[in-house]
Order: sequence, then C-alpha cells, then structure tokens
Amino acid sequence: MKAYVFPGQGAQFVGMGKDMYESSEVAKTLMDEANAILGYDLTKVMFEGTEEDLKETKITQPAIFLHSITRAKMNTDTFQPDMVAGHSLGEFSALVAAGAMDFESGLRLVQQRAMAMQAACELQESTMAAILGLEDSVVEEICASITDEIVVPANYNCPGQLVISGSVKGIEIAVEKFKEAGARRALVLKVGGAFHSPLMEPAREKLAAAIENTTFNIPNCPIYQNVDALSTTDPAVIKKNLIAQLTSPVRWTQTLQNMIKDGVSSFVEVGGTGRVIKGMIKKVDRKMPVEAL
Repeated sequence: MKAYVFPGQGAQFVGMGKDMYESSEVAKTLMDEANAILGYDLTKVMFEGTEEDLKETKITQPAIFLHSITRAKMNTDTFQPDMVAGHSLGEFSALVAAGAMDFESGLRLVQQRAMAMQAACELQESTMAAILGLEDSVVEEICASITDEIVVPANYNCPGQLVISGSVKGIEIAVEKFKEAGARRALVLKVGGAFHSPLMEPAREKLAAAIENTTFNIPNCPIYQNVDALSTTDPAVIKKNLIAQLTSPVRWTQTLQNMIKDGVSSFVEVGGTGRVIKGMIKKVDRKMPVEAL
C-alpha cells in the first residue's frame, strides 16, 4: 500500500513551481486559475519573490498548497494513493488531492485560513519553539507545569522532535526548563505566532464558518487527520477535525505510526522539498521507502 503525504509551512522555496509552469500546460492552466480565484498574482511571488516574501503567512500557505496540488495534477497517471495525510496546512492539500473537495474550495479555504491566522497573530505576540531529544511525555509535563502563561505541545513531528506553541514569555520560560531537563536543543523559531494553540481561537472561529459552508465529498481513499491521527472517509468527521485543527496539536508522529500499522509499504511526499517529511518518516521507521513527487 502506498501513502501520499503533503507538507505544511516550511516547504516554500524561491522559484517554487516555475519549472512546472513553464513545462506543463496542466500546471500553467491550474496556476493561472489560482491567480484568478485569489485576485492577485500569487505565481509571480512564487517564481520571483524573495525568501522573506515567501515567509509571509498569507503567501506561504496558498503557495505551498498550489505547489502540492499542481504536482499531483501533473502526475495523475501515477498518483494513485491508498491513503493520504498532510502536515498542518498540508491536510488541505491531501483533502483536495483525494477528492474530498474541489480545487477552488480548497484554495479559498487555505487563503481564508492564512488571513485568519495572520490576524490572530497580530492580536497577541506569540511564538513557537522546537524541542529536540526529549520524550513526548517529558515535554507535555513541562508545558503543563507552566500555569501562568499559555504553553502547549503543537507539532508532534517525529520521535524526539516536538514543537511547542504559546505566549512569548511562556515559551521563554519553557525553553529554559527544557534545557535544564536535558533537551539536546530548545530553539525559539522565527514564526509569526503560536500556531496550533489556544491563541489561534479567533482564527478557528473565523475558519469554522467557511468550512461549514464548503461542500465536502467522500474522498477516494482514507485520510489520516492531524487532530486524532486516525483515518476517515466521513465528510462530517473531516469537517469537524478540520475546524479543530487550528487550536489542536498536529499529531504527525502518531499519524505516521498509524499509517504504517495499517499496512503502508511506502510513502510519497507531494510538492515538498523531499527532505523534511522524509526525515520525519525515517525517524519513525528508518527502513520505510520514501519517494518525492
């Protein structure tokens, strides 16, 4: 069985998608359609923008989504997943690629998600930190011990790598505690806010209405969602989990473990750099074959 997985923020790079646009009529048509839907020239930023341009949440999210979906559409002959999953933002790519919603609906939701998250970030200064070399349970305990500030586990990326999210002061306190606990590394990340934490509640509320008003179909294969790391093909469950995603942790480690337990024999990363997702998979099962599309 083959699983197709889709990257989230961090998979952007200067010039992303330009090769596809120039070499494939399918890619050109889809990317031109995306520009028309969004009402601005996203591809110009993707092709010609700087690293700083691409780091803006309102650009990053639709750019990565478009890049992933274009890769999938260009390879319809080989894109035949038995199961799909996506890391954070990548869950939207996975849903569209698996037929749970159409391209335009997915792109509009991603754009609304990006703008809602940007607005939530501006309400309160917040950040995230990567914690390496500690058991998940230790990270969870230390986060729970900080009661005067918001600090929560945000991304269970792979064994020994957990990203936390919260207020700036809370993250600073937590980082010192993790260093004292023997973390190999505790590094504050250069991000716009506390993604996948209670501080994203204003964004969740805005996005919830948009998700509820979007038509979801039964996907062509099971999708493993971030919130519970379980597979589903039920549109009602998909909607509920997608709404909860912004304020809940990304259970990526558990997702990969469950996909392997359910019989996956190889993974294909769609539209990423071919390094980040692969590295996470190899930390879960170093012998698992991982390809890039």
